[in-house]
Amino acid sequence: MENSRLLPILGAAASLGLLAASLHLRRRHRLIADLPTTKASGVFIGLVELKGTAESEAPLVSHLGGRACVHFAWRVEERWSRTVTETYTDKDGNRQTRTRTESGWTQVAAGGQSQAFYLKDDTGAVLVRPEGARIEAEVDCDQTASRADPLYYSKGPAGAVPDSDHQRRFVETILPLHAAVFVVGHAQERPDVVAPEIAASKDAEMFLISTRSEEKVLRGYAAGSWVTWALGLGAAAGAAWGWAQPDAPQRATGMALAGAGAFGGLWLAGWTWMVFNSLVTLRQRVRQGWSLIEVQLQRRHDLIPRLATTVSALGAHEREVQTALAALRTQAEATPPGAVGPDPDGLTGTLRAVAEKYPALIAQPQFAALQTELVGTEQRIALARTYYNDLVTHFATRLERVPDGWVGRLGGMRAPPLLAGEAFERAPVVVSFAA
Repeated sequence: MENSRLLPILGAAASLGLLAASLHLRRRHRLIADLPTTKASGVFIGLVELKGTAESEAPLVSHLGGRACVHFAWRVEERWSRTVTETYTDKDGNRQTRTRTESGWTQVAAGGQSQAFYLKDDTGAVLVRPEGARIEAEVDCDQTASRADPLYYSKGPAGAVPDSDHQRRFVETILPLHAAVFVVGHAQERPDVVAPEIAASKDAEMFLISTRSEEKVLRGYAAGSWVTWALGLGAAAGAAWGWAQPDAPQRATGMALAGAGAFGGLWLAGWTWMVFNSLVTLRQRVRQGWSLIEVQLQRRHDLIPRLATTVSALGAHEREVQTALAALRTQAEATPPGAVGPDPDGLTGTLRAVAEKYPALIAQPQFAALQTELVGTEQRIALARTYYNDLVTHFATRLERVPDGWVGRLGGMRAPPLLAGEAFERAPVVVSFAA
């Protein structure tokens, strides 16, 4: 194929790739923007967004900087340069010789390590397993050293690359201990305890761990989307212009405008498809948020009466023991030493039998556990309600904006009302203990 045709075809292919990249970045932007931030104590199964600090009981130590962290990745690059001599034929047919200098960097060593860590906020902590995540860590070390620098050989290999300039660049990125992190990932049940964890999942749309704030992450995706869009537009226009140039150069400008228009039309169609799908996903999240409230209410309905019954029973057992102890103490005080009185073995046997049957007869911790469960359950219900209202607010805002609202009306989408106490309140479970 002629070069005059090959280059426009390559330009058209590049424009389509840039179009797909632009829509992909825009979709990631919308995904994060539509996710409400969840508290650590209110993590529900599914895609969640969390903000907190990275904590660990036994943190890692970074290779280059020696800092406490939960993830680090490092690399060592060595600079080289060489002179290349070339022989060529000039325009007059004479053979000529010229020299040029080539240089670059070659990676000579690399490594890193990650560990599971806890994301902690003001309500609690949740385990994060970073395997499979896109990690945006902060740069902790970016240093160039010569052979006179102790770092050159202490953290780098002993050998040198061909044509080495004996300069090495040491770069390390880390997730520092106690650093603020932003996480978007899939929440699932932990296999070891009854608690959630954030981990990689084939069904998750995104798994991101970043030291950047949510606002900076969103700006990065938006900027990347617009940059790739502009490059794709230019590639489409250039491809159309190059295709018309050999045969009809006078029409090249019109063809370039047509190519740019075609790119814009394809992008608009892809954007509409992406917006509609994102609204459908957000609507499903609203429905899921409602189901989470129902799950927590059912949990309260099923769990609390059983706990109350158990605690009441333990309280009765304790009263039995205390009654036996009081009887023994009264008998001991009423019978002087050496005197003959009622045989205490009967009560002692009763006490021993009860103690053997119920070894932990202290009601106070049980009552405290009941109180903890009551408070925890009500907090989870409140978090589920807040999560639902946040989702509804995001959905309603999307449907009221232009042009998202136009796309939503095409699908007949409507946001449900926000959850109000008067319309939703259920009678609380009454807990009463025997006197």
